Amino acid sequence: MAGGQTSGAATALRVVLGRRLQDLREAAGLSFEEAGRALDVTHATIRRMEKAQVGLKVPYIEKLLRIYGVTEQEEIDTFLALVREANRPGWWHRYRDVLPEWFSAFVSLEAEADQIRAYEPHYVPGLLQTEAYATTVLRSGMPHAPAAEIERLVALRLARQDILTRPQPPLLWIVMDETVLRRPIGHPNVMRGQIGRMIEAAASPNIRLQIMPFSAGHHPAMYGPFHLFRFPVPELSDIACAENLVGAAYFDQRDDVSAFREALDRMCAQAAPVHRTEAILSGIRKEI
Repeated sequence: MAGGQTSGAATALRVVLGRRLQDLREAAGLSFEEAGRALDVTHATIRRMEKAQVGLKVPYIEKLLRIYGVTEQEEIDTFLALVREANRPGWWHRYRDVLPEWFSAFVSLEAEADQIRAYEPHYVPGLLQTEAYATTVLRSGMPHAPAAEIERLVALRLARQDILTRPQPPLLWIVMDETVLRRPIGHPNVMRGQIGRMIEAAASPNIRLQIMPFSAGHHPAMYGPFHLFRFPVPELSDIACAENLVGAAYFDQRDDVSAFREALDRMCAQAAPVHRTEAILSGIRKEI
């Protein structure tokens, strides 16, 4: 993923396993080419395994572990069990008929993160959208899509929200431009309902909402929306995702991710404090 577009829907676990394979290969003193020859595959295949760009085949991994000097059968069995888990389709797989590859990766990261931070200048983030708001936004963005496809996409968007009420939900911390709340989306009742949903969400202990008012002027992230994911496993570094009209770019290099994190930190300092969010939202809802 480093600094470019992902080529597959890698799960966080697959990324961790790929990095563990890299550590084992390097500890064994083997190059990509040498590992590839031992497995009778190209060096590029080894590289893609370590970068989580392909699925991990159990027979390949078992042989690699032995090539890398792993001799304890219990350790091998544990690693292979994790490989099988990493290759198992996520719940979102049932929406594969309407789910673009780039967004499949996004949903996977979203589901496995324990902290999700984001800046949104255009729309209410999908994790907080009501059904009516989501339907209106999707119809606007996909004017030629059949009604059935829109319904499937709305169902997917609502299903993603289950992570917020699971036993150990992630921290969701959103900085949202005031523009998001002022721009009419559908009938006024759609916006009233949506703002009501955000007021309810803001009361949850695992959700922080901050509004960036017009009066704050320019700020560090006026280029577009982005997300920053953090995971509960130390082997997996933070990952940033910047969306565009036709997809998204994913970044996991330290300097790149630090730039996104610094922008968010500066915006959090500029935006209205969390304790003011409910009052701001209630005031805007009364104006609609």
